[in-house]
Amino acid sequence: MLDRAVLEELLAEARLAPSAHNTQPTRWRLLGDDALLLLEDVTRRLPVADPSGHDVRLSHGAAIEGMSLALGRRGLQIARIERDDGPGDVPGYLPIARLTLAAGGMADRLAVAVAGRHSWRGRFPPADAALHEALGKLAGSPDLAIIPPGPKVSEIAELGDRAGFHFLCQDAHRRELLAWMRLSPRDLRYHRDGLNAEAMALDRVEAAGASLVLGPLFPLLNRLGLAERLTSERAKTETGAIALFHRPIGEDLLETGRAFYRAWLAMAAHGLSACPISVLADWTVSNAILAERYPPPAGRKLVNVFRVGIPSTSSSVRRVRLPVSELVI
Repeated sequence: MLDRAVLEELLAEARLAPSAHNTQPTRWRLLGDDALLLLEDVTRRLPVADPSGHDVRLSHGAAIEGMSLALGRRGLQIARIERDDGPGDVPGYLPIARLTLAAGGMADRLAVAVAGRHSWRGRFPPADAALHEALGKLAGSPDLAIIPPGPKVSEIAELGDRAGFHFLCQDAHRRELLAWMRLSPRDLRYHRDGLNAEAMALDRVEAAGASLVLGPLFPLLNRLGLAERLTSERAKTETGAIALFHRPIGEDLLETGRAFYRAWLAMAAHGLSACPISVLADWTVSNAILAERYPPPAGRKLVNVFRVGIPSTSSSVRRVRLPVSELVI
């Protein structure tokens, strides 16, 4: 079923799956012609923001779903996924899971949204009938709780700023974040990985300012009481709707990551753009507040939060990805 050329064709699509900070930690190895080994590039971990490996495992799950969607287009499917906790035989790469493939796959209804899905970090236009219609189509999703534009979204936007600032006040967190931000097109990694200025909807002046505010000026600005205001995302967040993403408690994070990608693709399929506000779920304080105000269904927990809307027609963002050849081990 598979050889190196076919695998690279599959990865051209599968690599479009999201990952934390666009670190792209997933690598692949052929195991014969009907199996794949998913590995983790350990140099792409986030030891400060993700010390437990929660987010990197979600990223692997999204990559598996991306591979599943690509396989379905070619009449193939993932027949079995087996965890692999072995030490591995290549330094710097850890086995995560073995995927056994089989014939009989079918094109998934969400596959058409893969090419258009992206993270939109700009402002949204005022809510209109088209937005409310699109949000209504998501209302039946078992994984999403939709909060339409209005005062409740403004409250969540304010909470998001509190959560974000909580982490930004940690020097190690800021350094790690800056290490994955590509704020100048002169950065050789600008079109390879991480969060570049275009993806963050920053113009040249804003990008230069971000490097200073999050870098050497942050301690002084914080003492002056200016840092929180300068790092605020509230004005952008409160222009859209909010989608709370829930999943079963105790679920394997690979499955959670697959569902996360599918939820995002479902939004894109209905003409919506979205951006995760992960800090709201990551900070225990904000997570607890949201769980109290918007209780998840029994047996479920809040995993992530999206800001959602219909952007202007100029919202297209080029997605930065590593070359396919670098993803095969």
